[in-house]
Amino acid sequence: MAKRVQLVLNQDVSKLGKNGDLVEVAPGFARNYLIPQKLATHATPGILKQVERRREKERQRQLEERQQAQEQKAALEKVGSISISKQLGEAEAIFGTVTAPEVAAAILAATGQEVDRRGITLPDIHKLGTYKAEIKLHPDVTAVVEIQVVPS
Repeated sequence: MAKRVQLVLNQDVSKLGKNGDLVEVAPGFARNYLIPQKLATHATPGILKQVERRREKERQRQLEERQQAQEQKAALEKVGSISISKQLGEAEAIFGTVTAPEVAAAILAATGQEVDRRGITLPDIHKLGTYKAEIKLHPDVTAVVEIQVVPS
């Protein structure tokens, strides 16, 4: 059986690992595919140190992002309720529905903080009333904001 080769990945490779991972592969796979495609390089002590520094910087960056998300969550939950006005039809039903971009615009107007509309989870809103929306600010941080639908 052939000896395995240690490489450091330069890019994400499906079913093998992510950028910066130390992997052991067959010599032919390394020689014929990974190294010529510049997907990996040989694992030397200098490259391992570079990878470790890169990982530490990435960890620090993610820590800062999480802290900013925590601060944004506190600010959003401090606001309390956000009002969105919609046209009214019969039996307190609204025309259309409340959408994530409308909620993001209302949050920006109320707090001055920009929120990604793709991270907003809304219940089905078809009538006037008060609803709760979940806003995913970070993979670990989710804020709950109260939305009040009022007639315009």
